[in-house]
Amino acid sequence: MDLYRGTISKRDRRAFLPQPISDESLRRILRAGRMTPSSKNSEPNRFIVVRSPEGKRALANLSPMAQWLADAAVVIVIAQVREHPFDAGRCAQNMMLAAFNDGIGSCPAHLPEEALRELLAIPPDVFINRVIGFGYIDPENAGPPPAVARRRKPLEELVHSERWGQSAPFLAPPAEQRP
Repeated sequence: MDLYRGTISKRDRRAFLPQPISDESLRRILRAGRMTPSSKNSEPNRFIVVRSPEGKRALANLSPMAQWLADAAVVIVIAQVREHPFDAGRCAQNMMLAAFNDGIGSCPAHLPEEALRELLAIPPDVFINRVIGFGYIDPENAGPPPAVARRRKPLEELVHSERWGQSAPFLAPPAEQRP
């Protein structure tokens, strides 16, 4: 898969087929997380992999908004031995893109941290940063939920050039493409 095409076409998915992820694909996802650059090469990220139906159901039961985690093939919790949210976010994105490359969908979830800490026996000095559900996408439910289905804002609305409020001339189509 072309990296650029994959990056702009990946969407979060919460509906999965009841199909396990192979150990090889799981290792690829975890290696993508491990190889993520980190601040001062400190490698703060650690991974808790939850595959059992009981474990996924327990995670899902921590929040009404996370019920879909029970149907994921695997849930990975990114914990950090040194808190660095930017590093965790980069790690999560790398893992989600590696999964997408293998035809596996994913979506982050937010769970109450103290309940998650207790459930997974995470030590008090370890920071809980991200929870991600992974699974093969259910084609019957591949579209976004109606509540979030919308077009993206145009790039011209999001990018400022040199100063806030200045339009970015480099975003204009080349003269030969203008009407």
